[in-house]
Amino acid sequence: MGIAALVTWLLTAVGGFVMLGVWIARGGRRTSRFSPGLIFGHFALAAAGLVVWIVYLVAGVAALAWVALVLLVPVALLGFAMFARWIPAYRSREAVAGGPGATGAAGPPERHFPVVIVAGHGLLAVATVALVLLTALGVSGG
Repeated sequence: MGIAALVTWLLTAVGGFVMLGVWIARGGRRTSRFSPGLIFGHFALAAAGLVVWIVYLVAGVAALAWVALVLLVPVALLGFAMFARWIPAYRSREAVAGGPGATGAAGPPERHFPVVIVAGHGLLAVATVALVLLTALGVSGG
């Protein structure tokens, strides 16, 4: 289960990198509803948790599984905050350009996040948290 968590975590990171690339390419902090602290805090904590998770998998120290899980809590909270700010940007994209999949150039950079990437990132993140929790419970109870 620990390896499954690693795989979902890495896939989640790929989606995050895609969105970060879009955000930067489309102007980043200049026109965004997302503050750089929000974006890079989410990224840094997720990356730190991933490193701790990899060390846990290599070393097998149960406490590290719990540390990784604890790091995922603020990652998830920051992710929910960004998702809540993304929804109005996505809706305004539909209103401005005339429908789903519109690609109008105006507006904040997060307006241009592909919906499939946002959804996949979120679903994989939920799966990652669940797998990390189940793994941590298993190593401390087994």
